This record gives sequence, C-alpha cells and structure tokens, in this order.
Amino acid sequence: MDKSLLECIQPNEVIAVIPARSGSKGITNKNIYPLCGYPLIAYSVVAARLSSKISRVIVSTDSNEYATIAQEYGAEAPFLRPTEIAGDKARDIDFVEHLIEWLYENEEKLPEYIVHLRPTNPLRIPAIIDDAVCVIESDNSATSLRSAHRALHTPYKWFKKTNDEKYYCSIIDGLSNDEINNPRQGFPDVFEPDGYVDVLKTEYIIKSGLMHGDRMIAFETPNGFDIDTKEDMLYLEYYLQKHPHELLKFLMENYSKHKENGGGL
Repeated sequence: MDKSLLECIQPNEVIAVIPARSGSKGITNKNIYPLCGYPLIAYSVVAARLSSKISRVIVSTDSNEYATIAQEYGAEAPFLRPTEIAGDKARDIDFVEHLIEWLYENEEKLPEYIVHLRPTNPLRIPAIIDDAVCVIESDNSATSLRSAHRALHTPYKWFKKTNDEKYYCSIIDGLSNDEINNPRQGFPDVFEPDGYVDVLKTEYIIKSGLMHGDRMIAFETPNGFDIDTKEDMLYLEYYLQKHPHELLKFLMENYSKHKENGGGL
C-alpha cells in the first residue's frame, strides 16, 4: 500500500469492521439469518456499539439489503464492497485494505486500530472487546492481536493418511504412531481461533501488506459459538431459548434506544 497513508493515522482511534458478504453457500444469507428474532449481524453490531473503546462501526458488505439491515442496528455501511473481493475465495486482507483505502480517499483519516468482528460469533461481551484493545495498546512491539480458546482435543493425537492413502500416520512430522497414543496431558496446549475479537494495526498493514504478522498477541477468550452450518444455528437458537443470554437483553434494550434516538445509542 502507499506509505503516504501513514500520515493520516489518528493516534488512539479505534473502529470496528464487520465483514458480511452475501452468497453464503452453507447457510443462505447466513449473515442476516434470524437468530431468536434478530439478524445474525445485529449481535456483532450491538456488541461493538456497546464497547467503550470503539468509536464507530463499519460493515463491509456487497449487498444493499445487508447494508440496510446493518444501519438499522446502528452500524455504518458507507460503501459496497467490490464483487471481486466479495466471493468465497476472497481473503480477509482484501476487505481490510479496501476499508483503509476507502477511508483515506473519502475522509483522509485512518484509525490506529481496526477491530475485526466476524458476524458468525454472535455472543460477545463488550468488556472483553475493550480488554483486547487495551492489551494491544499497551504492547508497542505487537503486530496484531487474535482471539482463541483452549482446544478441547489436541491435534497432536490426530491422523492423516499416507500418500498412498493406505495407512494412518501422525499429522506432526517426526511424531511416531506410538508417541501420538501417549496421554494428552503430555502434549502442549493448543488454541483454536474463534473470531471473538481480532485487533489489527493499520500502520502494520500499510507497511507490510499483512494483517497479523509474527508478533500476534495471544488473547484467550471463552469458548463461544461459531456459526458455520445450519445445525450450528439451530443449536444456538435452542440454547438461547433454554438459557436466555444477557446479550439478547442488550440487543433488545439498545435497539429500542437506537430507534428512540433516531439512530444513535
């Protein structure tokens, strides 16, 4: 990216970006699929709006319908994402760089930090988002922050097939089939990325063309719900109906307040 963009970075400015392309193959219109009466994307928008660290929430979408829904719940949707970076093979860095370039060209101001919130992890606690921002703000040497939860099952004990697909072997080079049968307590803890909250540094992205880099802060989060399939969605809805979640209360209360205030929380 053009290094002149660096001059437009506003220190301590934090914005959230919520990617919400249309055309999901697993669940039709997954990002706006109704969950307990609210579109899936609404949960991420409201959690970001309730964060004390985030100054604005932008949804990056290629759909006018999605943009309208996002705006109804308090997000901005000031542009439509180009179709060439909205397909199922598009990378995260594509829409992040598009956001940076749009902000530069239209506002001549860039945030120091970008909080990346995926709609597919709807149950977030705003205070945890705030904690993540505070952690990266206090580490000047970090290139990014990513959230993950401790995996329940260690992949050190997993198999892959040999090249002839006749036998199993360890997925870890140098680990024998007998060693992978050792007790799981003898293997290192591993963490599964969950999309709860990732925080990016605009300066690093502009300089490197990368999102995360090799000094990515390990930010451990609760094991939440990551929606990938229709079954995931149905299970989460069942869970929420049986165990009403505080974020449902947040959503309803703040959506009402948003409407009463003519669009502001």
